Amino acid sequence: MTQPIPPSPALPKALGHIRVLDLSRVLAGPWCSQNLADLGADVIKIERPGAGDDTRAWGPPYAKDAQGNDTLEAAYYLSANRGKRSLTVDIASSEGQALLRELVLHCDVVLENFKVGHLKRYGLDYASLKEIRPDLVYCSITGFGQDGPYAHRAGYDFLIQGMGGLMSVTGERDDLPGGGPQKAGVALTDLMTGMYATVAVLAALTHRDRTGEGQHIDMALLDTQVAMLANVGSNYLNSGKPPKRWGNAHANIVPYQTFACEDGHLIVATGNDGQYQKFVEAGGRPDLAGDPRFATNPLRVQNRELLVPLLAEMVKRKKRDEWIALLEEKGVPCGPINDVGEVFANEQVQARAMAIDLPHPSAGQVKLVRNPIRMSATPATSGMAPPLLGQHTTEVLREVLGRSEEEIAALRERGVI
Repeated sequence: MTQPIPPSPALPKALGHIRVLDLSRVLAGPWCSQNLADLGADVIKIERPGAGDDTRAWGPPYAKDAQGNDTLEAAYYLSANRGKRSLTVDIASSEGQALLRELVLHCDVVLENFKVGHLKRYGLDYASLKEIRPDLVYCSITGFGQDGPYAHRAGYDFLIQGMGGLMSVTGERDDLPGGGPQKAGVALTDLMTGMYATVAVLAALTHRDRTGEGQHIDMALLDTQVAMLANVGSNYLNSGKPPKRWGNAHANIVPYQTFACEDGHLIVATGNDGQYQKFVEAGGRPDLAGDPRFATNPLRVQNRELLVPLLAEMVKRKKRDEWIALLEEKGVPCGPINDVGEVFANEQVQARAMAIDLPHPSAGQVKLVRNPIRMSATPATSGMAPPLLGQHTTEVLREVLGRSEEEIAALRERGVI
């Protein structure tokens, strides 16, 4: 059961003093701005009049209203736009551009993910905006960065997972049935770029607060994907050998993989020799603990083709939950492979209230996944559902820019907003 978040206007917000002008759409940029919104920033999401963020139409599924009918809010859009205010502006019009430049004077951060050079034609690039707001933190998110031979190419998560090496190490081994490259089931490159962008924005704001100096942040999906190869990238740089796919096994640790039980599948992740010994002893094979071929992890990696079939035979003799109870008692890391329904039914996930309900103007309530950041003094949770298209246009123009109702009506009549 999802847990509603009670309104707590008195709670302090870590970024309550920060305003963000968010020109990004789809996932990497909105993931960054949602993080900033959850941390308390006032995020003004700029969208195209009549259309909005592309992901608004990336359904089904859509949020449903009280009668069970689909609303216009795609679940994909809802996943990355909590806590923001939506302002519709025709960015291609001179009046719209002037309106955004005026908003920049009241913002600390600009976030955008247009193609390189695209915003320069509108006077909304970093160099132009720096002239009117020298301490501005301006974050650009692109597929390949602001320079280099690929700078002007469009970048998409799926392409970057392939180009950046992730798919070369994801999927079953080529010599086994079903072998071949696979993308991750979620858009990891987009999400990690959004996370790195969040860190960069916070670092730039800290620098600005110390020195008064703004700066341009250049985030690239490909850079992020190469960086998040982590130990896999390090393995290659220090060996000269491109790593291969290991499926649900691990290149450097054995056993660290899935096994078929009598009634399902089990993940066993032994991180040291002691855990390995407890694992095989629990399975009634203490001889495998004493076997000199398997005494240490380097030996187990070297002899995995001998050891893993023996372990697989051992594991399939017991049921999954029997194994989990047995190994947890002995301190051996293990767990099930849950589908997403089982994830949200899990008692630990429920205890941590990772599923939340937020009030929504057309759906009544929308179900979302809460931000995982837990801070004792400044909670990282927004009480605002993802906005309807243009929901806050009048509010933002009146509150931030001091426009009158008549002026706002005139802008709307001319198609600027």
